[in-house]
Amino acid sequence: MALRIERDGERGVALVVLDRPTRLNAIDLETAGELASLWRELRYDESVRAVVLTGAGTRAFCTGIDRGVEVPQPPSPYAVDDPLLRIGPKANDLWKPVVAAVEGMACGGAFYLLGEAEFVVASREATFFDPHTTYGMVSAYEAIAMAQRMPFGEVARMALMGTAERVSAERAYAIGLVSEVTEPGGAVAAALRAAAVIAGYPTEAVQGTVRAVWSAKEAARTQAMTQAPALISLGNLPPDRQAELFRARGGGGEPRVR
Repeated sequence: MALRIERDGERGVALVVLDRPTRLNAIDLETAGELASLWRELRYDESVRAVVLTGAGTRAFCTGIDRGVEVPQPPSPYAVDDPLLRIGPKANDLWKPVVAAVEGMACGGAFYLLGEAEFVVASREATFFDPHTTYGMVSAYEAIAMAQRMPFGEVARMALMGTAERVSAERAYAIGLVSEVTEPGGAVAAALRAAAVIAGYPTEAVQGTVRAVWSAKEAARTQAMTQAPALISLGNLPPDRQAELFRARGGGGEPRVR
């Protein structure tokens, strides 16, 4: 199992942990399937009224799709098979609130998850970045997800700067991506405290509020998502060229943190 789930029936909170620390909690096809199944399972679990999502260890919350995953693509430039599109709670029709707790790096495909959380708590040592352009890939779904949470210029800068720059937890807090910054190692505890408060309220009102907040931005998000497959198909370098760029960056210098 690539996920670890701890249910606190008394408080009505479930802790979901991406449990692949040796791979920086990167998501392979097995993990993607487990996430989709778990979110759908939680729709029916009345003992769980709020969820905290985090990654095992302190090095990374999640670093996106595992580089070892091979996903065959259709020949049409208007279609993209993306295994991460179904890993989020909203993509699986779960409207119970989800709080993300970030320690370490959150990058690339991690934004599929952060983009579908109600809010994000982060350790002071957390960093956020999007490596796509560095490796010859279009940042489409990730940028769209972050455009719902961050000012336009901040999204554009993070997506275009690639691995050269990382957004610090303090900067993420200043621009609204993160709602609370904790001391190192404290993000999960803070997220659990917030989730327990929310879980203590009538669940019908809570889920209705989650749905209302999401409805305010769904139209723009849906329209943007329909354009993403063609942009990715037309703009991505071939996989072998992406791999060359990835290998070449192995000895690169430390990115700037702002």
